[in-house]
Amino acid sequence: MNPKTKPFPTVSLYGVPFSKMNMKETVNYLTRAIESRNPHRVITGNPIMLMVGLDNPSFHRTLSTADLVVPDGAGVVWAARRLKQPVQERVAGFDLMHELLSEGDNRGWSAYLLGASADIIESAHEKLRRQYPGVRFVGYRDGYFTDRDDGEVVAAIRAANPDLLFVARSTMNQEPWIEKYQSVLGVPVIMGVGGSFDVDSGKLKRAPALFRKLGMEWFYRLLQEPSRFRRMLVLPQFALKVIKDGDKVLKPKNPS
Repeated sequence: MNPKTKPFPTVSLYGVPFSKMNMKETVNYLTRAIESRNPHRVITGNPIMLMVGLDNPSFHRTLSTADLVVPDGAGVVWAARRLKQPVQERVAGFDLMHELLSEGDNRGWSAYLLGASADIIESAHEKLRRQYPGVRFVGYRDGYFTDRDDGEVVAAIRAANPDLLFVARSTMNQEPWIEKYQSVLGVPVIMGVGGSFDVDSGKLKRAPALFRKLGMEWFYRLLQEPSRFRRMLVLPQFALKVIKDGDKVLKPKNPS
């Protein structure tokens, strides 16, 4: 979908159209998509994804062609504000997933969970099932499968026919996989949720409200997972690039 044709306001950062909707508006928008069975591929966008996309044209296309990209990363919110094209608020992927499940709890939606390790996804499934008894959890499986298993995975999801499909895999496996199979799966809302199942399972703790308010959730996660240090170095690189590029950030970008 071309950014200009989207039925909601956006800000384009390096050619990726980020929604300016707040959380409530986003949930209402996706509720209409589910009720009308209109397939949507949702990306919870952050600076790391943007930087990867600038070096990887294929991944950039994956980001820029999504039906909805929400401003998950605090760095995205900062960049939009600096460029005088602010979003209303950060729409964190973890919170959006739970808001959708809460809505589904009232409306009797069904959900399928895909990703993480076998023990984490099993634990997350059990806890979410208890937390949202009105949601029909129609299936789950871990994310450790290869391309040869894709047919089996897709067939299982199609048979389950969920309203919501949450996918938690590594960045380079998660979004391209969803893009590749979106039309075949036919699920109204397919959303990449990164490490959300780690939190739901209890393996990791969610950052306290103060960290989230200050846009420092990434730092709290780094304290829990020091191995993410090298990945987090991208964040200051992104900030410096936005400062250097100025208004050019808002122009369409086709990496080569």
